Amino acid sequence: MRLKDKVALITGAASGMGESAARLFAREGAKVVIADILTDEGESVASSIVADGGQAQFMALDVTDEAQWQAVVDATVSNYGGIDILINNAGLSGAVPDRLDLAYFDKLMAVNARGNFLGMKYVIPVMQKAGGGSIVNMSSMSGIIGQEFVHMGYNGAKGAIRLMTKSAAVQFGKDGIRVNSVHPGLMPPMRSSVSSADPKLREKVIETIPLRRAGSAEEGAYALLFLASDEASYITGAELVVDGGAVAA
Repeated sequence: MRLKDKVALITGAASGMGESAARLFAREGAKVVIADILTDEGESVASSIVADGGQAQFMALDVTDEAQWQAVVDATVSNYGGIDILINNAGLSGAVPDRLDLAYFDKLMAVNARGNFLGMKYVIPVMQKAGGGSIVNMSSMSGIIGQEFVHMGYNGAKGAIRLMTKSAAVQFGKDGIRVNSVHPGLMPPMRSSVSSADPKLREKVIETIPLRRAGSAEEGAYALLFLASDEASYITGAELVVDGGAVAA
């Protein structure tokens, strides 16, 4: 097992790529904390993992709320003794019709950028005390390039995640903490997606992808698994693009 006895805190794990990662990490031996604002869905995922023989627990978390982060991190340390892995996966889609909406810009920055920062703020001290750990921040190909159908705030927030990842890798590498980012391309639509859920738009985007298809949540989860595991022990400050070649085209 690639994560045997590791404690993994995964945000946004009640659905989508976060759920796939939670299930995969549990199969690989991790004790998984499923942190999400979706209580019913999160508890269902945790129960399902336990029923399959894994170890998982749901904790309610709004990633924009500093007090909730503190509470979840404290509870995880109390229950499991530490945190070996943080997957900052929770996020808000940028595929919305009004790409100049200021209120949505603020939401994108709060959930995507602030949420990632707060996760690192509260988990890094725990990892420092333990002598190391692995953090994987969920960015996007939108953190590398601009796109016609994406809100500028999404590109901005995902770009911020990309550079905060590199900053944290440089600042905390001496503590044995690795910090990397994953950059998915076209994946199954998020719950908050609008434009990218349109079949016609998806067909148009797929024509620009060298592999000529969308990715799956599981393919993204395996990228998270690699960077979280000891197999990536000499990798930090890196960005792993999982986009079917879209950025390279």
